[in-house]
Amino acid sequence: MLIYLLRHGATDYNADGRYQGRRDIPLSSPGRAALRTADFSPETVYVSPLSRAAETAAILFPGAVQIPLPALAEMDFGVFEGRNFQEMKHDTAYRAWVAGGCTGQCPGGESREEFSARVCGAFTYLVDQGLASGAEHLVIVAHGGTQMAALERFALPPRAYFDWKSPCGGGFLLSSAPWRAGRRLNLTAEVRYTKD
Repeated sequence: MLIYLLRHGATDYNADGRYQGRRDIPLSSPGRAALRTADFSPETVYVSPLSRAAETAAILFPGAVQIPLPALAEMDFGVFEGRNFQEMKHDTAYRAWVAGGCTGQCPGGESREEFSARVCGAFTYLVDQGLASGAEHLVIVAHGGTQMAALERFALPPRAYFDWKSPCGGGFLLSSAPWRAGRRLNLTAEVRYTKD
């Protein structure tokens, strides 16, 4: 089975460097215009429940049935959401979180450990289900954080968490060949479904 793990298109928050997290921020007009239809047509696509993922999936895979899965949503950044680095550079809670490698608990939100456990549980379920049903493709449209959490845990060759984030409209193609033997996936290619 081939697995496509894709990031949503660009939003105004992306352009401003703002933490989006669980805020339901739609694609921006330029973000929508930059996306292109994918080169294959799956019957189903699993999506984050946030509109930016659903909008992206509708453009990339216009004929697919979307199945929202709450556990695929972006990390909950709590009080940091809606703000960017410049606005928080003097915020002691934010500075402490960044100094800790962005792993600690976001005030009012999740820690990276909690977030990764949520995402990886959902991802494991989807891969197991896809293999059991004999599916040819598993397509997931979600977020940069979703990619980083799942691929840090499961992808080969290994990379650090922040090295798995793709550009908006981009993502990773993986093979499930090693999954049954050790819950791992082989990176096959990096993909991008934008017009540039």
